[in-house]
Amino acid sequence: MAENLLKGKVGIITGALDENSIAWKTAIKAHEQGAKFVLTNAPIAMRMGAIKELAEQCNTIVIPADATSLEDIEKLYSEAKEFLGGNFDFILHSIGMSPNIRKGRSYGDLNYDWAVKSYDVSAISFHKMMQVSEKMDVMNEWGSIMGLSYIAAQRVYPFYTDMADAKAMLESIARGYGYRYGKLKKVRVNTISQSPTKTTAGTGIGGFDTFYNFADKMSPLGNASAEACADYIITMFSDLTRYVTMQNLFHDGGYSTTGISEELMDQFKDL
Repeated sequence: MAENLLKGKVGIITGALDENSIAWKTAIKAHEQGAKFVLTNAPIAMRMGAIKELAEQCNTIVIPADATSLEDIEKLYSEAKEFLGGNFDFILHSIGMSPNIRKGRSYGDLNYDWAVKSYDVSAISFHKMMQVSEKMDVMNEWGSIMGLSYIAAQRVYPFYTDMADAKAMLESIARGYGYRYGKLKKVRVNTISQSPTKTTAGTGIGGFDTFYNFADKMSPLGNASAEACADYIITMFSDLTRYVTMQNLFHDGGYSTTGISEELMDQFKDL
């Protein structure tokens, strides 16, 4: 149901790969809520996904950009401003990638060149996007910038290896830049720590299905879906959350504060 929460707002949504991705669902909902935006992804990711179909559905354009490249980000912002007719009210950073995970390297056997790539793509790109936006002065006052995180930034999940380090950095950047941008232009910066979600990226992690089921049993509300996460992002883009900044917001059905659930206790009774 459309409540026009984002009527008159314009922005940028990164990382929409296919209909399973959080960014894709966020774009659909932002369109329904009255926002105008451009879509962007790295050229290689665009070849793997169906982002052009999403653009048609949302009556917008796709601007290819590598978020690790300052020049690409500058070009993205310039072209987006021209298409949107002005500065931005929101930006979604939905970007993450680990060659070490993709190629099965354990945390004790990292390829450090790949690890640096993980950090650059998954975390430092968040800083780059905000640094360029500040220097180009493309954010409106009381704007909202969001990144997507995961609880492995605070707790050990062996299968998450160097992505856990990247997410910890992402959350730190949100705090650091959230303070800076808040003082400069009242722009708020936050991350959402989402439940394990059946996206293309999530299901590529070894042991994902097992952990997905575990988290679902641990959470009193169950795992939050990608669509529910998109709803949360929309509220964070809206004026209803104007004083929320520098936060890592858990969106996980209560998983992050549950010690153990009754369902899991029952499974261990007879051991």
